[in-house]
Amino acid sequence: MSASSVDLRRLELGRAATDPVVAAEIKALLRRGAVPDPRVREGARAILAAVKSGGDAAVRDANARFGGGRADGSLLVGRAEMEAARDALPARIRAALEQMIANIRRFAETELPRTSFTTIVPGVEIERRWVPLSRVGVYAPGGSAAYPSSLLMGVVPAQVAGVGRIVVASPADSEGRLNETMLGAAGLVGVEVFVVAGGAQAVGALAYGLPEAGVEPVDRIVGPGNAWVTAAKLEVFGECGIDLPAGPSEVMVVADATADPVHVAADLLSQAEHGPDSPALLVTWEPAVAAAVERELTRQLQTAARREILERSLASCALVVLAPSRVAALDFVNGYAPEHLSVVVDDVEEAVAQLKNAGSLFVGPYAPESAGDYASGANHVLPTGGLARSCGALATESYGKFVQVQRISRDGLSAIRDAVESVAEAEGLIAHKRAVQVRFEETEP
Repeated sequence: MSASSVDLRRLELGRAATDPVVAAEIKALLRRGAVPDPRVREGARAILAAVKSGGDAAVRDANARFGGGRADGSLLVGRAEMEAARDALPARIRAALEQMIANIRRFAETELPRTSFTTIVPGVEIERRWVPLSRVGVYAPGGSAAYPSSLLMGVVPAQVAGVGRIVVASPADSEGRLNETMLGAAGLVGVEVFVVAGGAQAVGALAYGLPEAGVEPVDRIVGPGNAWVTAAKLEVFGECGIDLPAGPSEVMVVADATADPVHVAADLLSQAEHGPDSPALLVTWEPAVAAAVERELTRQLQTAARREILERSLASCALVVLAPSRVAALDFVNGYAPEHLSVVVDDVEEAVAQLKNAGSLFVGPYAPESAGDYASGANHVLPTGGLARSCGALATESYGKFVQVQRISRDGLSAIRDAVESVAEAEGLIAHKRAVQVRFEETEP
């Protein structure tokens, strides 16, 4: 990509059958993964070990060494400070945040799981009971790039789910100051516990607690973050739950000649501005579409507010995927499984019906990814690195679990007795068989 015009790197899917280099690049894209560099995982592991053994002091030390702490070293924000920030929010910002909260809550309420009962045979009933988690930790990116929207995306569904205790963790900036909009958002949703820490030490504080501050370990950690946050979440998994590992933000736009190049270029730039490691892909089967989008990218970059970041991102991670057909394009999209997927094509609903692997789909010319990032009501904490093949967006059900309750009468056990005894015997687990048999043996008074 030159300074005067945008020429995105191209990948022609039709050449994969005859060009091993192209085939290898496609394979690398489809199996890219969201797990950080092993060296980052080793570093995160060391920080976590220190926090686990050293508690509050270790978190303060890591904040001092790696950044994210307040200037005075305090680890908690008081309710009064959050409420003061809430009351000091500019009217326009407060109204926007309140609309976001209402929309997120409205959608989250539709996701609330229900307890169900099933009768397998008379006398054998299984209850699948929905139980919200007792304590959840929400990580919200802060520091130089503070995202109060992520705080809301993490906290509001937790409240809808009925989580008993919600602990937010977010870092201060390089001067030790917390973002006022972040604090105001926390005040609007009534956050009670706000831990000031970033990176691996924040995850450690959530997973292991802060004994001196009276913060107990959480049951699950949710929320997006940088490579250190992702690595730390992977390391603590097993001691507490996590939502999913999340890598750099991704955007993919599937477009044909019906798409407006102005819109497509704007959507690619809106996610590319997250940083030079954020992939931005255009998938099309019409070369003229790619050329038109490149011309529009060139035009929009001239006046872009974050031009340097955008140019670096496009140069390092942007890609035009040219498919030989619409079918091949949609197959590639499903294999890539992007975080954000914009679909602007003819017969759009027919295409959407075929797209099964994406964190969140944005359908049609008036559905920019930024709408979902903020105010559509859908959650913006999404799987990256191809994990959309097996994971969905953060949702209300992420904050709870189902407990199986089995109610079995004597008649019910009799109905399944032979199956239990026969398979237990086949597996060599005779005590399992006897646990059924003894219930039907006559016993003397």
